[in-house]
Amino acid sequence: MADDLTAKTCVPCRGGIPPLTDTEAKKLMEQVPAWTLSPDAHDIRRSFTFPDFKEALAFVDKVGAVAEAEGHHPEIEFGWGHCTVRTYTHKIHGLHENDFILAAKIDKLPR
Repeated sequence: MADDLTAKTCVPCRGGIPPLTDTEAKKLMEQVPAWTLSPDAHDIRRSFTFPDFKEALAFVDKVGAVAEAEGHHPEIEFGWGHCTVRTYTHKIHGLHENDFILAAKIDKLPR
């Protein structure tokens, strides 16, 4: 099912549209089950673990490359052996399909 999202490309969001509803977000969550939806359906996040800093940094670089290619940029926090990616659409202060496309593509990255 996640292939449906990975086949898509993020589209520029110029604002002026409402963020996804809780129901809409939960439906898309079915395609990225490793991610967590925030209680207010404002963002989604996923944490990853690695054996060391070098591998965490390499993964962050891969996430950055996907984000640049999609023109959709997540919040990334990382350190020795860990990385957390959080995404939402800043222009609408909430979730958009783009966030789920990005999440699905991050899920496909090699670790």
